[in-house]
Amino acid sequence: MANAKAKINADAKVHVKKGDTVMVITGKSAGKKGKVLEVQPKKERLVVEGVNVVKRHSRPTQKMPQGGIVEKEAPIASSNVMVFCSKCNSPRRINKETLSNGKKIRVCNKCGEAFDK
Repeated sequence: MANAKAKINADAKVHVKKGDTVMVITGKSAGKKGKVLEVQPKKERLVVEGVNVVKRHSRPTQKMPQGGIVEKEAPIASSNVMVFCSKCNSPRRINKETLSNGKKIRVCNKCGEAFDK
């Protein structure tokens, strides 16, 4: 166990984008829904609003003179979430379709609702 760091894949792709609504399907936050705040494709992780909230101790700074314990969202693995379809009202897999003008969009696998505007 010489290298305990996680493998970093330079060619990694994540199936969600910033701003998508996702539902966590596994782990301690299973069943929670939230908006994707940040995507880290090289680490295959993402930060979801209100999911995997951790407490961090912070020193006093000019912004926060009293310091203290701050709660913030930590990254989770992208494989633990699915895109939430508002039309189906459930987490769904996505397909990619090409429009007549050549633009590719992501759509719900069941109802065909477009996720990309």
